Amino acid sequence: MKIYVTVKSLAKREAFLEKVELQLTKQPVTIVELISELVSMNVRAFNQRQEIMPFVQFLSKEEITQSGAAGKVGFAAGYNEQKANEEEAIKTAIQAFEDGLFKVFINDVEHGVESPSIQLNEGDQLVLIKLTMLAGRMW
Repeated sequence: MKIYVTVKSLAKREAFLEKVELQLTKQPVTIVELISELVSMNVRAFNQRQEIMPFVQFLSKEEITQSGAAGKVGFAAGYNEQKANEEEAIKTAIQAFEDGLFKVFINDVEHGVESPSIQLNEGDQLVLIKLTMLAGRMW
């Protein structure tokens, strides 16, 4: 099943939000299944990236320009060689969703803890918004 996820682009100033196509292996029927599938895909991609990362990575002029526009130029070096645990990552993501640390929107309709079942179709648009706590004090 093909869906589109809106992601924030760090390196581009013009296309700040862009749609990325994702291919799901199965059609999730609950919000927990959707979160689990997305986390599993990202953990597998993270672990594979660590395996194929070259010993020394060089930056091209284009990569330096894009990174400079984003505010930081550096090598994408992973200093921690430990692989991510898929089960722990799924538990953490589901707990964060239940605690209200991020919101899930499918075709501009919010799906929360109170509406666990979802109807996800081919070509639907998914948006995940991470909520951050504001620092400050009360007077």
